[in-house]
Amino acid sequence: MDIQSRPVITYRWIVFLLAAGYTLYNLATRDYSFPGGPFRFLTIWALLLSFASASYMLALSEKRRHGSYMVLAMCASVMNVMVVFLYWKLYFTDPALVQGSGALHPLQEYYLHVLGPALQIIDALFIACAFRKPLRAIPWLLSLVAAYILWIELFVQRFNTHPPGNVTSGLPYPFLNNMDFPARAAFYGGYTGMALAILAVFAGIGWALQKSTKSAKSAS
Repeated sequence: MDIQSRPVITYRWIVFLLAAGYTLYNLATRDYSFPGGPFRFLTIWALLLSFASASYMLALSEKRRHGSYMVLAMCASVMNVMVVFLYWKLYFTDPALVQGSGALHPLQEYYLHVLGPALQIIDALFIACAFRKPLRAIPWLLSLVAAYILWIELFVQRFNTHPPGNVTSGLPYPFLNNMDFPARAAFYGGYTGMALAILAVFAGIGWALQKSTKSAKSAS
């Protein structure tokens, strides 16, 4: 796809403006009374990645940047899927498992956990074709997951007492505070495996799309 075409540039402007607006809104209005502020939540990490990816993708379309930012697009897409999957899985089990600080406004909830991730993934898969070299994303993706785990375990939990749980307190999501460390370690391990599985699925979809495009071109 021609990333300098008017439809692509228009799409990327929409994605960028939404990501920028929600990023600024969340950073300006979220509660900073707890150590770590909004950065305690994986949703905000994924939002920042989406904002960075949208910024670079738009800059590439407008020829303000050169080079490849496909690793960033891949990591942002995978992290967003992880957020969406975990959020809705836990939400439909019990909203209190993820809404320790109260329910989100619907515009926030559905952008952060539906629309924003979908827009990011559409660009990465169908416009940027970012998943052609998925192995390049693995070390960065694992580093991001590890950084978030270390952040909440070594800083957030240590300096926060809310939300409380049956086992510990301070971890950003209430369900984590009901687990002992071995249970959390197992959860984190499964979470890391899920990230790699999502990357593999996207790589497979990207390969199929690329093959179908080549077949269509050769047939014409």
